[in-house]
Amino acid sequence: MNNFSFSILVFGALFASCLTHVRSDASDHRYKTGDHVLLYANKVGPFHNPSETYRYFDLPFCSPDAIIKEKKEALGEVLNGDRLVIAPYKLNFRDEKDSAVVCKKKLTKMEVARFRSAVEKDYYFQMYYDDLPIWGFIGKVDKEGKTYPSEYRHFLYKHIQFDILYNKDRVIEISARMDPNSLVDLTEDKEVDAEFMYSVKWKETDTPFEKRMEKYSLSSSLPHHLEIHWFSIINSCVTVLLLTGFLATILMRVLKNDFMKYAQDEEAADEQEETGWKYIHGDVFRFPKYKSLFAAALGSGSQLFTLTVFIFMLALVGVFYPYNRGALFTALVVIYALTSGIAGFTAASFYCQLEGKNWVRNLLLTGCLFCGPLFLTFCFLNTVAIAYSATAALPFGTIVVIVLIWTLVTSPLLVLGGIAGKNSKAEFQAPCRTTKYPREIPPLPWYRSAIPQMAMAGFLPFSAIYIELYYIFASVWGHRIYTIYSILFIVFIILLIVTAFITVALTYFQLAAEDHEWWWRSFLCGGSTGVFIYAYCLYYYYARSDMSGFMQTSFFFGYMACICYGFFLMLGAVGFRASLLFVRHIYRSIKCE
Repeated sequence: MNNFSFSILVFGALFASCLTHVRSDASDHRYKTGDHVLLYANKVGPFHNPSETYRYFDLPFCSPDAIIKEKKEALGEVLNGDRLVIAPYKLNFRDEKDSAVVCKKKLTKMEVARFRSAVEKDYYFQMYYDDLPIWGFIGKVDKEGKTYPSEYRHFLYKHIQFDILYNKDRVIEISARMDPNSLVDLTEDKEVDAEFMYSVKWKETDTPFEKRMEKYSLSSSLPHHLEIHWFSIINSCVTVLLLTGFLATILMRVLKNDFMKYAQDEEAADEQEETGWKYIHGDVFRFPKYKSLFAAALGSGSQLFTLTVFIFMLALVGVFYPYNRGALFTALVVIYALTSGIAGFTAASFYCQLEGKNWVRNLLLTGCLFCGPLFLTFCFLNTVAIAYSATAALPFGTIVVIVLIWTLVTSPLLVLGGIAGKNSKAEFQAPCRTTKYPREIPPLPWYRSAIPQMAMAGFLPFSAIYIELYYIFASVWGHRIYTIYSILFIVFIILLIVTAFITVALTYFQLAAEDHEWWWRSFLCGGSTGVFIYAYCLYYYYARSDMSGFMQTSFFFGYMACICYGFFLMLGAVGFRASLLFVRHIYRSIKCE
């Protein structure tokens, strides 16, 4: 056990180093005039397809004189599709250059065709200089005065202008401009002579090194963006206030009447037959069907909720600053691994409370409930990425690392949590005794069935977050930067409150209709927001984005299905917990025989 604890501590230390390696590396970079500062070329790809990226030298750019040297990358960077290699441009500190030649080469017909295809698809490149990002388009399509696509002319930029700001011995900012007058015509299928050049201009600035990343953060904090975010918050708060006020008024009035009616003396109660939710007090705590699956879903949802809270904590303390390459992916992998004990404990503990016997099978189900679909999706999408030779295809070594993390950390913690949950010997707290035989549920109208109830339950929470969803999608599936984590956290809290309240309300109306099978219904209603988010994915893909192609479509809908499934489990657990508290409260408040 001591060795296991030691391995967890080592794993945590590695995690901390992974999250801070970019910042610590950058903070040590002080230069003297003429010092060689490496420029790393990262990737190229269609601007509108963020998942479809390729290695920089997959296009026939000028290669370095020696062997292409790759930068050693952390786990999160590889998961993010980063593949940094040393670029052939020499940008020495404070060393200005004017139209320096990188290389002269004769582009073959095949190379011209590859460049033309890339220009047609709006390919961009991404580089890093002293851990600062640089972007630029590799060429342009001249459509002016042309009617048909066959008449368009395609040009490749062959001259890059680097503008760099410095403060004493530190690099503060860098940008790249393409010379619109220095072009290579790619329109015809013929060999072309190309001379690739670059210029470097240095300029001093007063901006301190500590604030050099603020430029990227401020882009998401512009006044007109903040107005929309605050409008989203106000819209959500109004929804919450109206909903909570409405539900509180209705439930308090109805429950007050119910309690007064049920508190009558026994003689009066005998004269009139029981109706409503008290009528089913002998069935309301009858354990649900498929109790092992229910406990596993509750355990997985609790783990994902904990993961989300930890991610928000790291975001709020500033770990996920812009272009901290791979920090979010590293955090997701490691925190998910370290919180698997919560899933094991919650699932096994609740399964034993439901008088389940086969807790080992329950643990296996808990471990596979979220990871299983995610693994299958990853296998398919990784195969697609390999077929496309894209950087999204994970190297074999990275897959081995992830498998080792799952085997050596996730699984043992899941088992330890399960053993602790099994041995907790907690009993299910039911205020009312359950009868031997279940009552028959009376016929109910169609709108009281599961799917219409899920539609009602999912719409309100979704309406509270849909404005913020656009910005998150534009950041994850586009090139917009998102840094307003405080507003996102407020929206998350609102989402939890609305989900809990709407699920409690629907649970009450279900019980009032003498339908005692509320366990699964409360979980499904709570998680139904995940279905609405996936429906929003369809709208975003077709109406708000320009994504196209089999690979990008597969990645978008595949990974969004996993994310929405995670939301379903997490919010389902929240909805059930809220309903359980409510049901226990109202049945504890009446006299049950």
